Amino acid sequence: MTSLADKTCVPCKGGIPPLRGTALADLHRQLADWTVVNEHHLTRAYKFPDFRSALAFVNKVGELADEQGHHPDILLGWGKAEITIWTHTVDGLTESDFILAAKIDRLRDFDKALREDREERIRRSGGME
Repeated sequence: MTSLADKTCVPCKGGIPPLRGTALADLHRQLADWTVVNEHHLTRAYKFPDFRSALAFVNKVGELADEQGHHPDILLGWGKAEITIWTHTVDGLTESDFILAAKIDRLRDFDKALREDREERIRRSGGME
């Protein structure tokens, strides 16, 4: 089975019902850190050590959203970024919302791994990079 993060968002032209019930629950199980609110939208808050890191993440999310043609609402604050996703044309959730959420999680996981690797290299070199 292909992971959600490996799929591509498909533009919604309307005319389809938003996800509900079992179909919605099945997709949500793949994104445990996201909250489904009123079967209407997905939301997740990410924490960061400072404003600059949160801003860098938000900029990457923006680039990803443009590539996918699917744009979330983003709230940026010191040490945090909150993402809210839904498909406006159906006024609810579609598979593309879950795909974008999975891709955003992958971005965050990759950034976190890079930061940890950099910190480990600095530690091993005695504080010099």
